[in-house]
Amino acid sequence: MHNKVKRYYHLKQKHKEIEQELSDLRTEITTYCEEQGVTDLEIGSHRVKIVFQDRKEYDDNKLYEVLADPSLWRMLSKPDSSKISSLIKLNVISGEKIKDTYSVKTITLLHVDKK
Repeated sequence: MHNKVKRYYHLKQKHKEIEQELSDLRTEITTYCEEQGVTDLEIGSHRVKIVFQDRKEYDDNKLYEVLADPSLWRMLSKPDSSKISSLIKLNVISGEKIKDTYSVKTITLLHVDKK
């Protein structure tokens, strides 16, 4: 068991290092594409594609003000975009009612595929 615990710890450390390197490379690649003014690029045998996506970030206090019904609030427990979207689709709440409870944040997604 000692070896398994030791291996697990080693892999978790390696995982952190890999995540950090991926983050650094992602930043470098997206910065390069931004400087070049491109969102689609072929480099060697790889294709790089930058995709912009908007995500709603809800303000807890504003959302609670318009959804003060405890049963609705319990269903949400914490603002979760997919749960809120589902409640709107099911007509449990209206999109109009919560329109001032969130801000839209544009995020950048990076896709790298092999040709």
